[in-house]
Amino acid sequence: MKSKLHNVTVTEANLNYVGSITIDEELMEEAHILENEKVQVVNNNNGERIETYVIKGKRGSGVICLNGAAARKAAVGDVVIIITYAMMSWEEAQTFKPIFIFPDTATNKLI
Repeated sequence: MKSKLHNVTVTEANLNYVGSITIDEELMEEAHILENEKVQVVNNNNGERIETYVIKGKRGSGVICLNGAAARKAAVGDVVIIITYAMMSWEEAQTFKPIFIFPDTATNKLI
């Protein structure tokens, strides 16, 4: 695991979009998530797990929006965990420290 946004709230679900998850740019930076990076989204409300890629959302907006088919996997108000992974050598893995971000669940703002 490279990083994790723990317990953020879905603010939008846009079925009429090509795909992906839109994440507030500020949250992306704090969690070291890159635009177009593959992420796993785990829904705490219904147990769904999906993999998709990231689109940069408006900075400071708190947006967490599942787009396209992913919109069927979560409802507005659901709490999700967004996880990134990285490949590294055995040596790098021995000292690597993942990043854990715990935003305010009600607003998705950094605490």
